[in-house]
Amino acid sequence: MATSDRLSRRRFLGQTAKAGAASVAAPYVMSASVLGAPGRTGANDRISIGLIGAGGQANWHIGQLLKQPDVVITAICDVWKQRRDQAVARCKETAKPYHDYRDLLARSDIDAVLIATPPHWHALQAIHACQAGKDIYLEKPMTLSLAEGLAVLRAVRKHNRISQIGTQIHAEANYRRAVDIVRSGILGKINVARTFHVLNDGPEGIGNPPAGEPPEGLDWEMWKGPGPDCPFNPLLVKSSYFHPSFMYSGGWTPGMAPHIIDLPYWALELGHPTCATSSGGRYIVRDCGDAYDTHEVLWQYPNFTLTWHTSLVNSYGFDNQGEPGCKRRRGVYFHGVNGTMMADYHVCKIIPEGDRMKAEDAEAVPKVIPDSPGHHREWLDCLRSRKQPSCNVGYHYKIDIAINLAMLSLKLGRSVRFDPRTETVPNDPEAAKLVTPQYREPWKLPTEYLGWLEPVANPPGNPARGSLADQRFPRAIASDSGSRFLARNRLHATAL
Repeated sequence: MATSDRLSRRRFLGQTAKAGAASVAAPYVMSASVLGAPGRTGANDRISIGLIGAGGQANWHIGQLLKQPDVVITAICDVWKQRRDQAVARCKETAKPYHDYRDLLARSDIDAVLIATPPHWHALQAIHACQAGKDIYLEKPMTLSLAEGLAVLRAVRKHNRISQIGTQIHAEANYRRAVDIVRSGILGKINVARTFHVLNDGPEGIGNPPAGEPPEGLDWEMWKGPGPDCPFNPLLVKSSYFHPSFMYSGGWTPGMAPHIIDLPYWALELGHPTCATSSGGRYIVRDCGDAYDTHEVLWQYPNFTLTWHTSLVNSYGFDNQGEPGCKRRRGVYFHGVNGTMMADYHVCKIIPEGDRMKAEDAEAVPKVIPDSPGHHREWLDCLRSRKQPSCNVGYHYKIDIAINLAMLSLKLGRSVRFDPRTETVPNDPEAAKLVTPQYREPWKLPTEYLGWLEPVANPPGNPARGSLADQRFPRAIASDSGSRFLARNRLHATAL
């Protein structure tokens, strides 16, 4: 029987308001909202985390969280019993299994949730978590549509939630060094940045297993949730490497661009693009998927252009070719009047423009951005301090909007213009119809997060350059009833 109707939205919201109603059977763990003070961890002063999703990426997250002395994983949800049971076994002394994420969210003793489900679920589960008073760590891609991205932003702000997006490379030292170099000005005025992610699966792609019946223990109806109806395919559910071959997850651009274009967005403090143009298609690959194997994107900003290139059928990596053979390669180029910098996860290489600069000039650039304590640790520390992490929704949604504009352009086969002030697709009824996804019944994208909100002044400490994009939503002035974690500080979360 389909389980999407087992717990109605009314029942979900009703349960959320009942203190402890859903947690009686769970292992008894006092959350950090009950005991302890900010910055001090005692024997029972642990942050209670619930995981939504128990696949490969979620299991990596479990390993990261289990390293933290002040964290306890109290709940794990997945619609595939085998995966759920395997994940719970790693935390068997503390974690209770759940089939329906809304049951998990109804527990009053959970401080925050880590969402690592397939991308078509991200927006709705993040919004529901905010409504339930939970802080969130949301895996990328943040969403798969313009309306979803703005709805998640509004939900986080309305309910005053701490948020972190799962672009873990943001915490690594090389990205931080690259940002320092760009911001130092030694490259001169930068007018173009080029980004890429390539691999080569060949014409056979990921293979051609036939569609069939889902395995025992997998609730296929709940797995699809708000996504479109489709037959079961084992590769669609296998891992985060395989599902980008299906448009169900948007392909490799939503899959990897959040990591790669994060660097130019961060270093150059970009706002919204004014236009996105895409070209690409499924030219060579003939596997069971349906996603493009080639995608080229050009985003236009005031006095600046950003490009993206991804391929599933050629893995040439330009200056980052490295070892021969077919492998995944990625990189970012910053083209300045004095020189070019090529960077990836581990490399920063300077190519001077004649005598305008020397490559060794980069060595003299001072370290400005501090080292990260780690992507998870930063999020956990912010749950206590009520300050937003560096990859919060208010920062990352601009990246999410750019990617979704590119996908909209690809679908329409033409450029799409965007108004950064109103955050709308103006004077384009055809594109506007595709801004909001059509969820499969009975799922609905909550309409209260889709309406217009007047612009407000940009909050201190969070500047936006070249756009009014980050000035639109006021900070919450009242907390929702579901908030518990460090309740005395809940009205003081730094505005995104």
